[in-house]
Amino acid sequence: MLKNVIAIFDIGKSNKKILLFDTKYHVVFEEDQRFEEITDDDGFACDNIDRIEKWMTATLSSIISLGEYKLAAVNFATYGATLMYLDDNLNRLTPAYNYLKPMPDGVLEGFYEKYGGVQEFSRVTASPALGMLNSGLQALWLKRTKPDVYKHVKHVVHFPQYLSSFYTGEVVSEYTSIGCHTALWNFDNQVYHQWVLDEKLNFPAPSQNSLVLKVPFEGETIPFGIGIHDSSASLVPYLMSSTEKFILISTGTWCVFMNPFNDEPLTNDQLIKDTLCYLSADQKQVKSSRLFLGHIHEVNALRLSNHFNVSEDSYKSVKINESLLQQFTKKNQDLPVFFKHGVPDDYVDLTVDLSRFSSYDEAYHQLMIDLVNLSCQAIQLIQTESDDTAALYISGGFAKNEIYVRLIASRFPDKKVYTSEISNSTALGAALVVGKSVFEGKLPEIDLGLSEIKGCL
Repeated sequence: MLKNVIAIFDIGKSNKKILLFDTKYHVVFEEDQRFEEITDDDGFACDNIDRIEKWMTATLSSIISLGEYKLAAVNFATYGATLMYLDDNLNRLTPAYNYLKPMPDGVLEGFYEKYGGVQEFSRVTASPALGMLNSGLQALWLKRTKPDVYKHVKHVVHFPQYLSSFYTGEVVSEYTSIGCHTALWNFDNQVYHQWVLDEKLNFPAPSQNSLVLKVPFEGETIPFGIGIHDSSASLVPYLMSSTEKFILISTGTWCVFMNPFNDEPLTNDQLIKDTLCYLSADQKQVKSSRLFLGHIHEVNALRLSNHFNVSEDSYKSVKINESLLQQFTKKNQDLPVFFKHGVPDDYVDLTVDLSRFSSYDEAYHQLMIDLVNLSCQAIQLIQTESDDTAALYISGGFAKNEIYVRLIASRFPDKKVYTSEISNSTALGAALVVGKSVFEGKLPEIDLGLSEIKGCL
């Protein structure tokens, strides 16, 4: 008997994955690929969509031909801030323009002023002004800089929905892609912003993430999901499984702090400090801040290793010294040693005289105290004044750093702090949102891989 599975294409900037989840949402098959980037018509690096499409189709065909699995559904999770422009026949008209492209001077001239100024526009759309990272503005860029291409555009969709439409032939949208610093969505009124209507941009009305569209494929009829934005997908397992209100700290090169239980409007101060809002799969506001934590840690730990003449990865073997943490905290009266004047533009704090420390371990403990201070500031940006979240979940690389997680627990004694180890949380979220439409019965218990952490101060 064939095993029912949901296939998820998890398309990241570096890795492209296919994962199969069974009815209990366990991964039963996983494979990943890396594709060389190509250049767009301006000579800027971008993903090779033709190769991705061919790989996805060949992979689905291969899975079917194995004779082991029945595809109960297929869904897509991708990085955000990427638009696709389609003609009348749903043919793609452009490369997948990279959100790292610079926004040319003049494209946005007079734009913000027309809609209340940068601050008010950013507040209403929950989108700090980030140039091409505001994906909605990419459509304006194409319209104003490549009119000969734009005149053929009949539909504009986000990357996850493009991959879905590649198979279904249906033009769709959904809330997580629209509500991710796109400058498209009016968070006050929960509709597309007026500028989208004024510019006559052809974005589809959003649908629910649980929507599946049945399509003939390789002699079978397979339900295809409409896709989901990767950051919002990674939040889904927690929203579906947690019994208490929480803040999620997703760590890595970028550390993203997400509070799905803060529906307060963004303030100008929060916007200035790189805070924004997402829309979750159930259309709720998720207030989010971020910190370049992994990179800041990496470059400053490298400075320590050079000074003390130890290996670059020495931090991996540093054991927590609680008495040293308590000593430093008391001595410095909670004032920072690193980043006393903020994080430098190149992220390396050269103002700290490392001779004040007797060893690498000492210096690293102080560095971690100050990185946790920066993390706490980012968390405070997304808390309400009457914060009633009961738990902090820490996932990703820093969940394995005992000094980091125990200092976080010390700074939030009123909350339960957990490390969470979920492999492939983005793909799991993408499977869960369509699973309710294709798997019968009650949702099985999702193991969030939680371990409670105790403070150290």
